[in-house]
Amino acid sequence: MNVITSKENEMIKQVRKLKEKKYRDEKQAFLVEGEKMIQEAISEKASIEKIFICEECLKDGSIDQKFIYEIAKQNCVYVSEKIFRSISDVMTPQGILAVIQRKQEKQEISFQEELVLALDGIQDPGNLGTIIRTADSAGIRQILLSEQTADPYNPKVVRSTMGAIFRVKLIQTKNFVQTLKEFQKHRYEVTATCLDEAKSIYEIDYRKRVIVIGNEANGVSQEVLKIADQKIKIPMLRKNGELKCFRGCWNCGI
Repeated sequence: MNVITSKENEMIKQVRKLKEKKYRDEKQAFLVEGEKMIQEAISEKASIEKIFICEECLKDGSIDQKFIYEIAKQNCVYVSEKIFRSISDVMTPQGILAVIQRKQEKQEISFQEELVLALDGIQDPGNLGTIIRTADSAGIRQILLSEQTADPYNPKVVRSTMGAIFRVKLIQTKNFVQTLKEFQKHRYEVTATCLDEAKSIYEIDYRKRVIVIGNEANGVSQEVLKIADQKIKIPMLRKNGELKCFRGCWNCGI
């Protein structure tokens, strides 16, 4: 078994670069770490380019032996613990990491879905990952992302999706408003979340609809609000049963 021990190895240099958005976009690839995420990638038939395995983790039993047998047909590369830490994005690596190629069809908009989620400037990677995971659990198969939204292939986002990133179509658009207008042309109603509205997200029909969720601090942009067919609020419950709004301000009975 050949083990890579040098940080100057060209393959290792290329993997480290995938921590940067510019390089992820250029190579149309991203990183996933841990047995569970790689199992999800295999289950969803993701395009796995390479799997990197920490030699020491393999020897000390940190990686399940059955899983090693499972990935034997993949292109596996063995590296020293020092090298693995240099390519990992977490403080306590699990000892296994994969390079995944993006699905090109994920950039192709489908006008067949009944409900589409659109994210207008979500900044926090953890929030973005959680939204993608929640959308997946709700059966939403397509999410639009504005140019101001965090990179969905950021390692922190990928981890937070817990595998949903392999199932949900993510469409990054440079002209968010124009993309929403295209949906309107296909008879979708664009519905923006807004704190000042009386109607709740629980009171609408979800057929042929795009739901727009805005930035954590500023909400949906004015440009989107201007073209929206409808505005709604997302009420949430406190522990004592009182309502508060989606962005954390108190609803005050609106």
